[in-house]
Amino acid sequence: MSGAVARPLRLGALGTSSIARRRTLPRAVAAPEVELVAVAGRSARKAAAFAEQFGCAAEADLASLLERPDVEAVYISTPTALHRTWAARALRAGKHVLVEKPVGVNAHEARELADLARERGLVLRENFMFLHHPQHAFAADLVRQGRLGRLSTMHAAFCIPPLPADDIRYAPDMGGGALLDVGVYPLRAAQLLLGRGLQVAGAVLRTRPDGLDLSGQALLVSPSGVLANVTFGFEHAYASTYSLWGDTARLSVTRAFTPPPAHQPVLVLEEQDHEERFTLPAADQLHNCLAEFAAAVRRDEAGGAEEAGSRRAMVAGMDLVDLVNKVAVRVPVGDGREERDRHTGGEWAPLPGRDVPPCTTT
Repeated sequence: MSGAVARPLRLGALGTSSIARRRTLPRAVAAPEVELVAVAGRSARKAAAFAEQFGCAAEADLASLLERPDVEAVYISTPTALHRTWAARALRAGKHVLVEKPVGVNAHEARELADLARERGLVLRENFMFLHHPQHAFAADLVRQGRLGRLSTMHAAFCIPPLPADDIRYAPDMGGGALLDVGVYPLRAAQLLLGRGLQVAGAVLRTRPDGLDLSGQALLVSPSGVLANVTFGFEHAYASTYSLWGDTARLSVTRAFTPPPAHQPVLVLEEQDHEERFTLPAADQLHNCLAEFAAAVRRDEAGGAEEAGSRRAMVAGMDLVDLVNKVAVRVPVGDGREERDRHTGGEWAPLPGRDVPPCTTT
């Protein structure tokens, strides 16, 4: 009936992660578009504690939640290495899926899930909250209006301080590492603002002796020749920002990826002899993400152009991750290399498989 209010999307939570407890589930409980029905995790005790906190049922295990007929969709926040497994099981059980980013550990997993969602006629989305904040559309509009002149360069960074030693993001077998955890944000921002067809021209990853990447940088290039430098890592003071440079102005966006709901973004446009500040309304990007996921399910257009575009962007994002991993020069850290460099003036042998040593500066 026209004008009818859609009933809330009945949601189950697969995983008892920190981000689920701190951010997603509190917002899901508060959102009128969603009804949290049940939660399950790898620990029944932890699931029970979540259920008590959020006022829903607790299931003994993840598989039991997928069997509930009153769950229409699931939010998945298991460790990254398990995203593909449980997203596939949920889709095969007829559930729509909102999965924490990234959707998997590589493009093969992303493509497999995208194909499965398309075949089953179900909505599959990543929980990239920042994509649902209107400040990025505002930035893109300034570029389209020509306020920056001819765009040539983008810089984007998402970096955080070191994590507790037992944090699961330090576990290689669980899909840990800076690229998959924080690197995917500036990569996705480049996709959003520069469009399709990005290529990786080069990359560097700082890695532990066990191969886990702690930080890195990548240089991307768009089909029109715009260069994008992305920085990410677990070894920095906090930064969540990007800038867009043209031949007449530069636009800077701070708190690009994790602005609090009450935060009013201030975008700064710098010209040679003029600076303009745009103060935008506050926006709750997580609520927007949940509401748009619920709306996509209610529209029953999983096979439509919008969801096809969402799946395509998801796979393209993981293609970029794979390319960064493929071309990256890996620089071991934490094994005494810094001390050797200090005594040798920075001269060191090329890494295996690399015939060009890293550049040094004077």
